[in-house]
Amino acid sequence: MSLRDLLVAAGPTILLVGIACFVAYLLVDPAPPRQVRLATGQEHSAYEAFGTQYAKELKRDGIVVSLQPSLGSQENLERLQRGQADIAFVQSGSTSEEQAGKLGLVSLGSLFTEPVWLFLRDTVKTNNLTGLRGLRINLGPEGTGVPTLFRQVLSVNGVEPNELTIGALENTPATVELLAGRIDGLVFSSAPEAPLIQMLLQTPGIRLFNFSQAEAYTRRLPFLTHVTLPRAIVDLGRDIPAQDYHLIAPTATLVAREDLHPALVDLFVKAAVEIHGGAGWFQQQGQFPSPKYTEIPVSDEAAKYYRDGPPFLQRYMSFWLANLFDRLWVVVVALAALVIPLSKIVPPLYVWRVRSRVYRWYGELRAVEQAWEGVVDEQREIVRADLLRRLDEIEESVNHISIPLAYADGLYGLRGHINIVRQRVAADPAALPAGGLAE
Repeated sequence: MSLRDLLVAAGPTILLVGIACFVAYLLVDPAPPRQVRLATGQEHSAYEAFGTQYAKELKRDGIVVSLQPSLGSQENLERLQRGQADIAFVQSGSTSEEQAGKLGLVSLGSLFTEPVWLFLRDTVKTNNLTGLRGLRINLGPEGTGVPTLFRQVLSVNGVEPNELTIGALENTPATVELLAGRIDGLVFSSAPEAPLIQMLLQTPGIRLFNFSQAEAYTRRLPFLTHVTLPRAIVDLGRDIPAQDYHLIAPTATLVAREDLHPALVDLFVKAAVEIHGGAGWFQQQGQFPSPKYTEIPVSDEAAKYYRDGPPFLQRYMSFWLANLFDRLWVVVVALAALVIPLSKIVPPLYVWRVRSRVYRWYGELRAVEQAWEGVVDEQREIVRADLLRRLDEIEESVNHISIPLAYADGLYGLRGHINIVRQRVAADPAALPAGGLAE
């Protein structure tokens, strides 16, 4: 075989197959982006803290998570709708299944419960939400999910929002106002890991409201669950808190645009398992993350992950290598579609290219023979010398032809035919048979 001839003959086919595979690799199943935007929450909130953990987890797989602070769930939903974020933390009850479908949003699962924390100054003695009438209570900015949520809670107690002095400060300045005595209470809806929650649970002069009717709230507002803050969970030595507290809690969910790359869905669910899969104040080991407790439809990729675990290749390979092999089936299809028909073209092209090295000299040899046939007797001796010299040049060139052994018979046949023409030119015409080599 002649490698050079084979490459030249197969070159166009190889190039065409390569281009087809490259186009299939890029367009049919594009690679996941290396950067994703995650909308979190307010400063010092649980959303902000967990967003930092997600960024660290995905950085191990070469994905840069750009954190976008926000006021909360409502603003996060708006950012997803406008395409300003790819994924976000959203509180259950912030939207509906129908609205989520219209906005093109899917859930990657619920992550943790977000109890409604109502912190009051010790001077406020009420044990019922009807006792909040006339008090100064901060619910947070409208971009969060808390104002909408707590208004529903007040409504089932027969309390109208205009019966309170409602504040719209963010969490940190609202906490400052509460500690300074300028407001009577504030409402958070956050995981207990939030720094402000941890601080207020241990601050003298501030008490946590006990939702003793929590089970009834879950019947009236189905997106809420009843959770219990155990006695001494904050500090066993100091017995903080000094009693069990009943709380009502929506759940935090990870919501994404439906066009988020499937590989990134797997990565975020995997990170959620690492971050939220342990036991906590309000959850058992392995209870979260979960495809339950969310009104937003769970994406197919996330549901498959919860059902079957991580993709097979990602269990044994790095994310990018597993993703590469997972996408190679597209290339295999492209190869099968092109290589099979084109493979029938390459062998004839190869044979033609090899044999053409010999066949081109037959044209030169035929030109010499025709020149000799047209010579008149008076010029025969002069032309004979020129033609013999030309035949020597042809033979010299033929002797330097490189040809695979499988096709050497054509080369030796050519050399024999050169010798026949030489004999005809050199000999007396009367001694040769009529017709010459052509015959």
